[in-house]
Amino acid sequence: MSSQLDVLRRRAGLLSAVREYFHRYSYWEVETPLLSQDSCVDAWLDPFAVATPEPRYLQTSPEFCMKRLLAQGADSIYQITRSFRAGEAGDRHNPEFTIIEWYRVGISYHEQMDFVAGLGRPLTPPPPAHSREQQSPPPPIPPCRYDKAFARATGQHVLQLTDTELAAWATDYTLQQTGQRLPAVLSEQRDNLLNFLLAMFVEPLLAAQGACFLYDFPASQAALAQVRPDAPPVAERFELYLGELEICNGYQELTAPAELRLRQQRQNKLRGESGKAPLPLESRLLAAMDAGYPASSGVA
Repeated sequence: MSSQLDVLRRRAGLLSAVREYFHRYSYWEVETPLLSQDSCVDAWLDPFAVATPEPRYLQTSPEFCMKRLLAQGADSIYQITRSFRAGEAGDRHNPEFTIIEWYRVGISYHEQMDFVAGLGRPLTPPPPAHSREQQSPPPPIPPCRYDKAFARATGQHVLQLTDTELAAWATDYTLQQTGQRLPAVLSEQRDNLLNFLLAMFVEPLLAAQGACFLYDFPASQAALAQVRPDAPPVAERFELYLGELEICNGYQELTAPAELRLRQQRQNKLRGESGKAPLPLESRLLAAMDAGYPASSGVA
């Protein structure tokens, strides 16, 4: 029991340090509903539906509710809350978990990377007193573009490949590296294939760096991030890896409600193809965005 209490005390200290860091940068703390008629429409995230006279969902993240606050004029907000995702249980996942999510108007996702790096410093235990004089500031966390990370790990830039070219190269490369054939089902969906290749060949390279920001994801994996019209287009999104763990997800936030509607329709289509129930397409977030939504970036 004492070790469990030690963990709880350590956790309390970490949450206190998190709040102090956000307040230092003029973020203010908000609290949004855990239960809502709205739900983020994602092919791979399943909310818990609660039986009430009207369908309501435990939130997979506070994203929709917090973005409604931005649409109403909030500028720099954060939240420490509980989120719920059905079917997520294992060594690194739990159906109920604590999430920290924040948004700031008028800054870029690159600036949010800097903010995330700074957040990690007060959460790191201090070195022993006798050794502090020899301690130097931690090195900056290196950023690495998604396509460049693939090229470094495998020798192949992947974003410019067509679906057919990607499947052919991935089949050959996987056989060369593992002696096993690529499961045929992976070649049927580009993002499934890219995620498999990322986990198999790129994440070990990221883990070896200790800490790394992976950014500028495929446009097809934009979720609710802006897509920049490069050649090929990329999603203005980043993830922080600490070792082999993906710790956070950040976006240059999508501001166009028409585009959000289209993306949610595509996500519901993918849900249907995998046998999952569709989620509501219209939401109070979309209604708020129709009236105008500020340029902002956010992280969970």
